[in-house]
Amino acid sequence: MSDDAAPWLIVGLGNPGPEYAGNRHNIGFMVADLLADRMRGKFKAHKARAQVVEGRIGPPGPANRRVVLAKPLSFMNLSGGPVTALRDFYKVPLERIVAVHDELDIDYPTLRLKLGGGDNGHNGLKSMTKSMGPDYHRVRCGIGRPPGRMQVADFVLKDFSSTERKELDWFVDRAADAVECLITEGLERAQSAYNS
Repeated sequence: MSDDAAPWLIVGLGNPGPEYAGNRHNIGFMVADLLADRMRGKFKAHKARAQVVEGRIGPPGPANRRVVLAKPLSFMNLSGGPVTALRDFYKVPLERIVAVHDELDIDYPTLRLKLGGGDNGHNGLKSMTKSMGPDYHRVRCGIGRPPGRMQVADFVLKDFSSTERKELDWFVDRAADAVECLITEGLERAQSAYNS
């Protein structure tokens, strides 16, 4: 299979289970769910310990891209296993993998896109980088730093506050737009449109 025929693999990072669904750490899952709705797809179990939707993103014509949308069913700190298994199963080159994740060092609700880089203490990225190397795309969804002396782990595993929830649908929608732009128009175009 030539690289042109290979799909893009979009990975929403989060923790499985209803008790985590509204957590800040699960914004990647929220974006993946919205993209699945836009593709009119339903997540199905995959042997790689993930839920996947296969479909297409983009306008008809050359910018239309084949994508595999995934939510790993391992916990966040073990995301690398399922993602690597999906990469191998679908024969996806590393530069066509996109991780959508929460980012503490960016204010809420701000987006930043980049290719490669460190994990910034994010256990999902740490696990992916350990499995595959760092050269995949990231759609970083800013959640800001914890208030006062709250521990980072407690903060990311809490639901968005009522104030934050007022903008959450807009933020998730914008992140999904950014993923689509990255895949159909490239990183530079997506950065100039969505990096704030």
